[in-house]
Amino acid sequence: MVVTSTNMVVTAKQKLAFKLEHSLKQKYPKKHDHYSFDDFFHFQPDVGTVTDWNETRNIFTSEDFIIGLIEGLEEEVGSASTVVMYNIGYQWGSKDASFFQQWFEKEYEKSVSEVNSAFLLEAWWWPFVAQGWGNWEVDMSDQKNGFTFVNIFDSAVARTLGDVGKPVCHLYAGLFAGFFSDLVKKPLSCIEIQCYSMGETYCKFLLGKQDRIDAATFWQNEGATARDIEKRLQSGERLR
Repeated sequence: MVVTSTNMVVTAKQKLAFKLEHSLKQKYPKKHDHYSFDDFFHFQPDVGTVTDWNETRNIFTSEDFIIGLIEGLEEEVGSASTVVMYNIGYQWGSKDASFFQQWFEKEYEKSVSEVNSAFLLEAWWWPFVAQGWGNWEVDMSDQKNGFTFVNIFDSAVARTLGDVGKPVCHLYAGLFAGFFSDLVKKPLSCIEIQCYSMGETYCKFLLGKQDRIDAATFWQNEGATARDIEKRLQSGERLR
């Protein structure tokens, strides 16, 4: 879990410690292959903080935290908990898009508009891999038709909840919708159409314009599989 700000009251000594740059980054400021656990994180046990390569504070949580968060929301708001998790993810993705642009341009000395889109997206997601959110795969071959597929392998949420027979990665769906909406400057939505918690080997998300997401949601509720939804969208089928 990433924390970008804090309201903690700290001493002058602690404030100085918080500003210390990652030791490896000081030694190799142009190093880009820094996403192994030991390289990416900078531990400061004397003040109890963990920062990463991008000078962001991090908090390590257990699987119990994820379970408690989801079960707590379900107890408070019922079925609306999925919407709450999606909106949390959306706000996270939107804010992270701005933060990503800042550190990307600082590290690579290029604007996000100057680089290949595949490289750009890998640069964005690699810190998430280091932080434990899972590996990903992006299929942009249908982008011209208004949608993109994103696969997540080893989702932190699905892995924790196990096989519960339904999609559970609403936080990821919101994260993708928020980030990509900010990146392309167009409103996008996202839905999980396949989940590890449904007995699948990985999670699959559909990202696109609202009409594509509405159609996929309807077909999914009617019992369509991820492959069925993919075929229907690629054939140009729409809701009537």
